[in-house]
Amino acid sequence: MRNYWALLPAIAICVGLILLYAVPTLVNPQWTSSILGLFKQLPGGEETEEPAPLGPKQIRSRRMLAGALVIGALGLVGFNVVLNREANGCYLAAKAWGATDDPKQDGDPCVNKIFGAFFSNGKGEVLEKSQQPVAGYQVVKGKHPAYLKWIQNPPKPDEVAMVFGVGFNCSNDLKVIETADKITAVIDDTEPCPPDSQIEVVPIKLDKPVGDRPVVTVGGQPIPRIDPDLPSWGTVLKKLATGG
Repeated sequence: MRNYWALLPAIAICVGLILLYAVPTLVNPQWTSSILGLFKQLPGGEETEEPAPLGPKQIRSRRMLAGALVIGALGLVGFNVVLNREANGCYLAAKAWGATDDPKQDGDPCVNKIFGAFFSNGKGEVLEKSQQPVAGYQVVKGKHPAYLKWIQNPPKPDEVAMVFGVGFNCSNDLKVIETADKITAVIDDTEPCPPDSQIEVVPIKLDKPVGDRPVVTVGGQPIPRIDPDLPSWGTVLKKLATGG
């Protein structure tokens, strides 16, 4: 998985330097003005005289600059947190659907490891004499899972009632049959799906909401319902603070 925490040391140095200047300037701009004046020397090597006191306009402008720098520092930290929440969430969602690890896909999980279906829609007749079970499903209603907004080719919010995460090599074989009393999902293939490092999220549009209808697979076995999503902001900030 792409480790955006690797950016943290550089961000920490930038933030530290910004705050080293900005905080004293916000308290008293004359302090930083005096300190900066120490680095100025006359041609003969003698130090310059003590800088003149700052006027009201200069104090206000320097404080505004310092405030802008603090906001910029917070923006750097926030940018790092957003990148980690996105990447980690897509990685964890793919793992929840059964994806295996692969450095080629894990480097940018929201693009390569998990993505919306391009051709699969779960429709069609079951043709094989025997089928393979489906490992899980997710109901999509109300506030949609945030990871669906970040993945490549996300399903349209108004055209999905539930989703199935299936290995990329088996997604075209997913068949979902809706009846009045149940919803049946199978992989229409005689051979089990091999482990896959890429997950295709197949959106399913139903005639009516799932409601109390059971969702079953081969042999009438119930399919576990899972709810992968991006980690909460609190979780990401905690990892940021602890370096996890």
